[in-house]
Amino acid sequence: MSDDPIKDVLRMLPYGFYAITSKNGSDVNAMVGTWLTQASFEPRLIVFALQKSAYSHQLISQGRVFAVNLFNGENEDAIKPFTKSYEKDPGKLRGVEYNLTPETGCPILPNTSAWLECRVQQIIDIGGDHDLMVGEVVGAAVLEELEAAETLSLPDIGWSYAG
Repeated sequence: MSDDPIKDVLRMLPYGFYAITSKNGSDVNAMVGTWLTQASFEPRLIVFALQKSAYSHQLISQGRVFAVNLFNGENEDAIKPFTKSYEKDPGKLRGVEYNLTPETGCPILPNTSAWLECRVQQIIDIGGDHDLMVGEVVGAAVLEELEAAETLSLPDIGWSYAG
């Protein structure tokens, strides 16, 4: 425990660990994301918080599409190449053989267990260092059946992105 109880409690919340892919024209990117949740049944909406300074923010704001790649918790090495920022590794998708989603054309990464593809419905500036990206789910596929507890999460890799 630290001397900051707010940080301590925020770090206790369960966070998934996903690869968020995006595109604008022929420009594509992959990044990791954690702050994601379903926000509506009808229409089916998901929301994730995206740092304003992230390169993917620019792509999603302009291209208005993104995909969420889910991984098996036992397959954490498959997502690690995408943990560096675009500024540190602008070519992280070079040489990666990925597929494209049928509706939005966003990349689906190798070893992905399941994916959702979304069209941006709204970008909400909440006044902090992240914006909320609201996407309507327009497609999905299950490539490997998983229970929610088997999906890769931050505790699986011993990382924290909270507080």
